[in-house]
Amino acid sequence: MTLHTTPLLAVHESLGASMVPFGGWLMPLRYGSDLAEHAAVRTAAGLFDLSHMAQIEISGSRAAEFLDGALVGVPSRLRTGRAKYTMITDADGRVLDDLIVYRLADTEYHVVANAANRERVVDALTARSRATATQVIDHTLSRAMVAVQGPRSAEILASVCDADLSELRYYAITPATVAGAPALVARTGYTGEDGFEVIVGDAAGTPVWSALLEAGAGSGLIPCGLASRDTLRLEAGMPLYGHELSEEISPFEAGLGRVVDLDHDFVGRDALARLAAEPPRRRLVGLVGEGRRAARAGARVLRGGDDVGVVTSGVLSPTLGHPIALALLATDAAEPGTGLEVDVRGRPLRMTVTTPPFHTRTH
Repeated sequence: MTLHTTPLLAVHESLGASMVPFGGWLMPLRYGSDLAEHAAVRTAAGLFDLSHMAQIEISGSRAAEFLDGALVGVPSRLRTGRAKYTMITDADGRVLDDLIVYRLADTEYHVVANAANRERVVDALTARSRATATQVIDHTLSRAMVAVQGPRSAEILASVCDADLSELRYYAITPATVAGAPALVARTGYTGEDGFEVIVGDAAGTPVWSALLEAGAGSGLIPCGLASRDTLRLEAGMPLYGHELSEEISPFEAGLGRVVDLDHDFVGRDALARLAAEPPRRRLVGLVGEGRRAARAGARVLRGGDDVGVVTSGVLSPTLGHPIALALLATDAAEPGTGLEVDVRGRPLRMTVTTPPFHTRTH
């Protein structure tokens, strides 16, 4: 299979990154130490290449109406310059992807989807757009997106950006100029820390990356790869599609029922309404343990020898120093404080049910 590459491939190679396939793209896993990259984001700042994420433009006089009917949320209620976390489901209520929708203008939205789901999200939106003559354009291959995440991210980005970042709220977006390039700057991220995502044309990707790396050199900013991004999002209790969300895991099981607005008509509404009417038979929870062994995705969760669920994501937390995991458990085993065992390569690991997130930023 031919992998896509981001506009920053040469930069990653020059920095000695370990490159791996991810979601159909060749991406940096790490540049040096996973732990150092994770710690930089928690204490200072990290710089990520997110150009693999799908970037989809939605425009037209009925764009708001179209998105309301296409997604589980109600994007028409967004004010210009604001964003919303939402999902797209099929007619049977199965989650095709989780998304962030940004409203750029009255008749223009920007949708960011997961890299592995780009084509099916574009296809679904395109098919659903025909009734409203709304334009759906996939800009992924002509754009670059980089993220600055961490407690010092605002001061670093401000030094090369003409927008007043102190006025940019969480889940907001604004046009700006970054390192001389026209950009969209959003105060969003996937790390549990304050941070920004910067969208530019593909040719500006390397200059913007280089300018940010230089601007943050004295503030502890380092380039970060997928490995640290995953441990950061897991500590923050953020779901990853294919692990905590999928066609087989409903928003209600994942604890994301609040995202689904059943008071409007959308594709999959009736099926989701039926699911909402019944208590879920399983729930996504957090697990915490002791020692240094990590419970990885796919590990079985047991209570008294009986199978009660499965780990969806797990790691030895770099920040906390003990094992943490997200797990999909039978409802009667999912109460906080419940003691369970996880089968870690044939050996039991005692873990206790808790409510994510595992780490909350203090800056």
